[in-house]
Amino acid sequence: MSAYWCELAWLGGEAAEKGVVIGVEGETIASVEAGVDAAPAGAEVLAGLTLPGLANAHSHAFQRAMRGRTHSGRGDFWTWREEMYLVAEPLDPDNYLALARATFAEMALAGITVAGEFHYVHHRSGGSPYEDPNAMGLAVIEAARQVGIRLTLIDACYLHGGIGAEPEPGQRRFCDTDAEAWAERVSALEDGPSTRIGAAIHSVRAVDPKSAATVAAWDPARPLHAHISEQPAENEACLAAHGATPSAVLAEAGAVREGFTAVHATHISDSDFELLGEGSVCLCPTTERDLADGVGLARLLADAGARLCTGSDSNSLIDPLEEARAIELDERLASGIRGQHSAAELMAAATSGGHAALGWPEGGRLEAGAPADLVTIGLDGVALAGTTPDHALASVLFAASPTNVRKVIVGGKVIVSDGQHTTIDVARELAESIGALTS
Repeated sequence: MSAYWCELAWLGGEAAEKGVVIGVEGETIASVEAGVDAAPAGAEVLAGLTLPGLANAHSHAFQRAMRGRTHSGRGDFWTWREEMYLVAEPLDPDNYLALARATFAEMALAGITVAGEFHYVHHRSGGSPYEDPNAMGLAVIEAARQVGIRLTLIDACYLHGGIGAEPEPGQRRFCDTDAEAWAERVSALEDGPSTRIGAAIHSVRAVDPKSAATVAAWDPARPLHAHISEQPAENEACLAAHGATPSAVLAEAGAVREGFTAVHATHISDSDFELLGEGSVCLCPTTERDLADGVGLARLLADAGARLCTGSDSNSLIDPLEEARAIELDERLASGIRGQHSAAELMAAATSGGHAALGWPEGGRLEAGAPADLVTIGLDGVALAGTTPDHALASVLFAASPTNVRKVIVGGKVIVSDGQHTTIDVARELAESIGALTS
């Protein structure tokens, strides 16, 4: 058994604990003891604040290639979407493996130990399947394995180009012929030691209610996600076609239940809060602000019972602590009220909340029996200088960035040390993989 002596560690309370010894046996935390004044013999010292591994509950890895390329000029979500189709066009299993590997490695540097990849780039450009219809999904799984992080591949059913509309040319490679074909394809995917499989209804725009019911019934024990009410136009089209909100349509289809995660939920109606309170809501503030989507009502969702979690979505920025603090800070701007979410609540959204939404309920916590996934944030940089133990959690939550991440351990194995990935030159691989796609 190995041991780590943490100068400070967050064990789930309102503040960090001092002098925490974490014993690790294999890939699992065997013991946790707080209040140990000095490192025991043989224990590795982790200086700074040690957290459970951070969870990225919603990612589209290929959109990392869009960073900086869609940030000038006027527009909205719908104009951005046209640019997204262009980036997706040249993807194939080989270059997607390279891009996803580099993107997941950037996540590791930011302290992310498990990612939820909301995967909908399934087929060849034009829509014809690869010889193995899961070739793209398998490339994503392999990318995460090579980086050393855990992955939930959230395979998305995508059938229509809008409510009652045929897919547009840029959407055809996302689409299966029907929900039954989607279920047959996804059933060939298997869990692995660091991989779990989940399902997604892309949106009420892309999946009709009958097909949504098929997806919801595919494997009720697995995570089920859906984009919900990201844009007012989505709500208007859904009300016109079905006489109900997207949340209500999916609830009627049997999707909104324990294990369900609504992604965004930015423009939900009053009647939706109780429905979504049964599961999780994944907020992606850096993408929601980038796309001018709006600010979600996180406090009301949490009060309704929803478990909050966070995601990097379009990967215009990969910084899980920024996603967490933006839940509070963006809501301050919209409401004029400070302190609607405590630092501990926000950190739970970034850790245990995300793990639960991704089908890893045992993760996201520092306790015996949990996976040995740890992230240490150094307190010696300029941004965190002067941090005291009593305020370390809030200081890290509201001021730290990926540059402060010192060590990342997944399943007892170090994958980031001194702020560098142990096997991957992340900056070089990002530059090469993105350059190959966009040149």
